[in-house]
Formats: sequence, C-alpha cells, structure tokens
Amino acid sequence: MIRPVDRSSPIPYYLQVKDSLREALRQGEWKPGEQIPGEAELCSQFDVSRTVIRQALAELMHDGLIRRRKGKGTFAAEPKITESLAQKLTGFYQDMIDQGYTPITAVFKQQVVAVNAKVAGLLQLQPGAPVLEIERLRSIEDGPVALVTTYLPYHLCPQLLQTDLTRQSLYAFLEHSCGLIIARGRRTLEAVLAEEHEARLLKVPVGAPLIALDSISYLSDGTPIEYYHAYHRGDRSRFEVELLRVREPAEVEKKLSEAGAALPRSNEMI
Repeated sequence: MIRPVDRSSPIPYYLQVKDSLREALRQGEWKPGEQIPGEAELCSQFDVSRTVIRQALAELMHDGLIRRRKGKGTFAAEPKITESLAQKLTGFYQDMIDQGYTPITAVFKQQVVAVNAKVAGLLQLQPGAPVLEIERLRSIEDGPVALVTTYLPYHLCPQLLQTDLTRQSLYAFLEHSCGLIIARGRRTLEAVLAEEHEARLLKVPVGAPLIALDSISYLSDGTPIEYYHAYHRGDRSRFEVELLRVREPAEVEKKLSEAGAALPRSNEMI
C-alpha cells in the first residue's frame, strides 16, 4: 500500500511519505497497537533520507496517528473517540452509540454518602446531605477510555441506588425512570498527569497525559442534578465543540462600524 515518492512532483518528499503512510494506516496495513517499520526500513522502501522519514513520522505523531515508545519503536495509534462538549448535552454512553462503538461500563462504587463541602456547593446542598456516589470505568471494545465519578442528590433519584448502570445510559434512566430531564450544563477541561489510581485503571503509565473534565448538569428550573469529575485518556480522546454566533446588539454594531470607519486607510498610514 506504500506509494513511492514522485521525484518530479513539487510536493516535498516528507509530505508524500506522510500521505502514503497515512493512507496505509487508514486502509488497515497496520492495526492499532501494531508496530510499523523502523526508520531504516522506511528509508529503503521510499528511497529517501532518514531526515525525510523522521519529519514524516513527526507529522503523523502530531496528528495522533502513530505513537513512539522509547526503546521499542513506532506503533499505529488507537483511533481517538469524540465526545461532545457544547450544544449537544449527551453522556458517554450515547456518544459511543452514535459513533458505532459498543460502550462497556464497570461500576466500582454505587452508594449513598454524605456530601463534602465542595460538591455540596456545586449541587446546592447542605454539607453532609446524602448524595449518590457512582464511580465507573468507561471503555469501548479495545480498552478503557475514561474514569468517571458522579454525584447526584439522593432525594431526587433514590431508585438509582439499585439500578444496573453497566448497560444503560445514566441520562436516559434519569429521564425515563425518574422524570428528570437535563436541560443545560457547564463543562470545563484541564490537562493533568495520571496518578497511580487513574493510571492503573486506565492502563496508562503513571504521569501519562489525561484530560480532566468537570461537569455540572441542571434541570430546566435551575436545580443542579449531577456533578461529575472524569479522567479521559489523552491518547484516546478528543472533544467536539459546537459554536453559535451571537450577534451583537444593534447599538454595539453601530459603534463598531463607526470605529472602523474612523480608522485610517492603508495609504493614509505612516
């Protein structure tokens, strides 16, 4: 599947090599986790210098298509999964179903606990009030993706305590069994490094990059219904954000227009 370099083309050699390897990866020449040929072998196959190969591999690694393991070589990367952040307030389960994956959930905790001060403030509860604490490891067929700890006010959904969440969406259960429809939410992202607990469950080295996601969800009347904190594997996750353009009020647009008209034209500038 590797295309030879076209020496008559104006396209730089490294880009031709990159495109050829990318197409080979897309066609399944190397499965996720499988080692690809080393630099010397690729130099021979493409008949180019090691500098060209290294630049092409660096581009592919930047694009998340390959991974390098120190002392072991270069490997085809697992495909990244996409989760929504804005406009479409969905959970992991629905995001995976929509992309054709089979979500797998392992529930480590599902219990009633006294809420601490931080979570109490986020859920607008008194410290010590009972909340449901649910810790889940979210995976797809080829491995773990996210470790999620969720808190919900116990008095709003007590039936959730005995519910099997290994094969169903939490949001769907809240809506259909509890009559609680999530209307809006707020999510924040932060880059962090994996500590021992997360590394062991997510099957990454200690210190590996993770994406920490905090989310608060609300009912239509403004009542907080859910807070969760999640660690997503940085090598398997990307987040999709949908944006809407909000037009400025007419008076603001008028001021901006007037300010633009007052700026000197290019031939007037010093």
